[in-house]
Formats: sequence, structure tokens, C-alpha cells
Amino acid sequence: MIKNKYFVFPIVCIAFLFSVVSSTRLFAQSQGHERVVAPSVGKPESEGAKIVSGFKFKPLNFIPPKVDRVVLENGMILYLLEDHDLPLFNITARIRTGAIYEPQEKAGLASLTGYVMRSGGTIAMPPDKMNEEIEFMAASVETSIDRESGSASLSTLKKDIDKGLKIFADVLMNPAFPEDKIKMRKDEVIESIRRENDNPTQIAHREFRRILYDSKHPYSRKIDGTLESIEKITRDDMVAFHKKFFHPNNIILGISGDFNKEEIIKKLDAVFAGWKKEDTDFPEVPKVEKRFEKSVYYVYKDINQANVIMGHLGIHRKSPDYFPVMIMNFILGGGSFTARIPGRIRSDEGLAYSAFSAFQTARDLGIFFVSCQTKLESTNRAISIALEEIDKIRKAPIDKEELALAKETFMNQFVFRFMTSASIVAQKVDIEYEDLPLNYFETYLDKVQSVTQEDVQRVARKYLHPDEIKILVVGDKEKFDKPLDSFGKVNIIELK
Repeated sequence: MIKNKYFVFPIVCIAFLFSVVSSTRLFAQSQGHERVVAPSVGKPESEGAKIVSGFKFKPLNFIPPKVDRVVLENGMILYLLEDHDLPLFNITARIRTGAIYEPQEKAGLASLTGYVMRSGGTIAMPPDKMNEEIEFMAASVETSIDRESGSASLSTLKKDIDKGLKIFADVLMNPAFPEDKIKMRKDEVIESIRRENDNPTQIAHREFRRILYDSKHPYSRKIDGTLESIEKITRDDMVAFHKKFFHPNNIILGISGDFNKEEIIKKLDAVFAGWKKEDTDFPEVPKVEKRFEKSVYYVYKDINQANVIMGHLGIHRKSPDYFPVMIMNFILGGGSFTARIPGRIRSDEGLAYSAFSAFQTARDLGIFFVSCQTKLESTNRAISIALEEIDKIRKAPIDKEELALAKETFMNQFVFRFMTSASIVAQKVDIEYEDLPLNYFETYLDKVQSVTQEDVQRVARKYLHPDEIKILVVGDKEKFDKPLDSFGKVNIIELK
């Protein structure tokens, strides 16, 4: 039985073969009972596949490693997993903050704060001195703030745990935000924004987010901000943003590596001594308006390919239909070259190298989208195929073989989520942060296995809206195979 060692080489090889050869079977154990994941799907096409399909294995009984959860007196939540194979020590942290809480007129404040927290050093340790200390230890300390969370990390050798923890805690509690480092980062961000329109993929994703969400909702904004908003951000804004959200009871730490649990808890109590828990008055984030309407958008760009992105609002991360939706999307366009959309657009008709669909989840309604890059002369054809496949999965039941392959892939890949102690605790941190059930790992396989053909068609009908979809194309319309207005009235977006 495999327990807390994150797979010796033979087991990795066997699991990998399971994930790529659909004619093999994976047995998994959850909550004390054994289950066959899926029957063999299809026939081996190569001599190697035929050989592998004849392999016989004992059932693979997998139990997710046990991770200790501890709450410190200051409210900080810890997930701890000792791993003494190598003299390494790692911390990954999630901080309850994000760009969703920044003022619209100062978009980019959260991201800028998260960056300069580390690059600017602390009140007690200037950035050059900090960089020298960290480099001497061959360690790393990083911080950032994304749309819906902040993150911080520490990686060091066991012998340098005390020094590493001191620097890590100092960065979280006492960033200095020096004006020269703020200006340097602002200049970098401004230059990046100025060059965005050179990249058609960046244009497509930026404008598509603006199209989907109301302009006043933080989901519509880029986390880097705009040229105008970046100029408005001051050091005082950054200090206030940090002070508002960075409290120990807003932080979850995932700790892994070569340490002793009792000793490391004492060390954390020491380095964070005096950092008191505080209630945070989180700004209200407006609910996403659930609105679906068909519309077509076009951005002119003198390029030899069309960048197509199309979709609408999707689901939130805690949706009860999360697993059926993920299985459905795997079949539709998320399952690499075996899925329907890339199978037709890429493999059957050779219109694009990359074509896929995805559900990006968030705390509120995320995004469903199909994306592809195709030659200008096949733009209309590629869009039409994607729409046909979206409509088809809604109207006709999927094949048993498609469902079996999707579920088998999900379940076979599950073991690879536990390859290292650091990845395990990071996932436990994410589960807690997203307010998912703490037994998420233990119920994962059951939830995947329970998805039925009827479930897939039900969620396809509920969450896919091909007649109310938004289509955005970046390219040169004069070379398209057919005019975009065949899909509806075209709205032109002028690039600034």
C-alpha cells in the first residue's frame, strides 16, 4: 500500500503508463473500499501499446498522505508535512487579499504592493542586504498578490531555517516600500502595458474579459492596472493596503521538508511574536451579473493568423456541478488532442495547431471559453466548428467510451498531485483558502467516479450557451474566409 512516500521510481513509471495507455486499468482505494475506475477504452494502435495493454498489475491502493493542521494563537493556520529525505525546508502561504479589493481608479495597487514587499526589503533589512543574505544561503523568498489572493514563499536548506524564517516573517510583517523601488517597478509595469498591443493573444484575453464583465466589476480589470491608474498609486496607498490585509489570521501556511513539527511551531511563534490578530473589514465586491447575450467583436491587427476567443460566464469554484462540468469540458475541448474541438479543428481539418476549451473558476462566476489560432483564411470555419461542437454536446448524449476515458484520465492523474511534500501542503492550503471541504482529497475519486452520461448532458445544457455566446477575433478581416457578420452584428474595438 502506498502511503506517505511520494512514489519510488517504479510506481511513477507504472502510473505514467496508466495515464497514457487507455487500455489499462487503475484501481484506487477511498474510504476503505476498492473500486475499478474504468473499463479499457479503444484498441492499442502501436506494438508498444499492445505490449503495455497486456501488463498485469496488482491493485494500486492509494491513500492521500496525512497532513497535520494546526492553528496558532494569533489565528495563523498551518499545514505541516515532514519529509526527511533531503535537507530542504519550504513554506508556501496564501494571504486573504487580492486586486478585487483595490479601488478601481487605482487598479494595479495590489499587484504593485505584492511585488515591492519583497523587492523593497524591510524596515530592518534594506533590499541589497536581504538579497545578499538570501543568495548566500542559496534560498529564496518571494511575494505577490493576484486577483483574489496574495502569496508568499520561502525555500531554504535545513541548516538555514532560523535565518530564512526571520527574513520571511520580516517581509510579511514589516515591508519598507522605498520610493526608489516603487518607481522602478512602476516603470517596468508601464513599459509592459505599453507593449501589450504587440501581442495578439494578450489583446484577445484582455478585451474578452472586458467584454464579459461589467466595467465596474474588478473581474473586468487587468491586475497590472492601466497607464493612468499606475501613475495615481502612491507609497501611502501601498502601506495602507498592506496594513489592511496582512494579519496573521488572514494567512495560511503550508510547511514541508526536513523539520520537526513541535520545534517549527515554536520557531513560528517566536518569529511572529507581537503580530496580533485583527478583524479585517473586507470591501464589498459586487456580484457578477449573470447575463448572456450573443455579440461579435473584432480587433484589427496586421498579422497572418486570427486569434479567436469565444465564450461566456461559467461557474464558481464551489459549484455543486464542478466535477461534472470538468468532465464535460474534458470531452468538449480540455482533453488535449482527444477532445472534440481540437480533434476536429486540429486533427481532422488541420486549421490550427492549438484549439481548446476551458472553464476558469473563481469565487464568483468565472469564464467558459474556446480559444484557437488559425490562418486568416479559415477563421470563419474554425469558429463554426467550435459552435457546432458546443451545440452537439448539449443535444446528444456522449458516448460511454468518451466518459470512461475522461474519468479514467482524471483518476489516473490524481496520484501525480502527491509527487512532493511541497505540492501536497500547497494543495491543502488552497483547499482551505477556497473554503472547500477539508476532506476534499478523500472524496475526490468518488466524485469523479459518480459522474454519469446524464450528468454531462445536464451540465452541458445548463452551462453552455452557443446561441448567447460572445465571439472576439483579432486579425485582418479582409483575409477572412467569410465576413464575421455571418455570426451577428460586429462591434469594432479600437486599440489605443
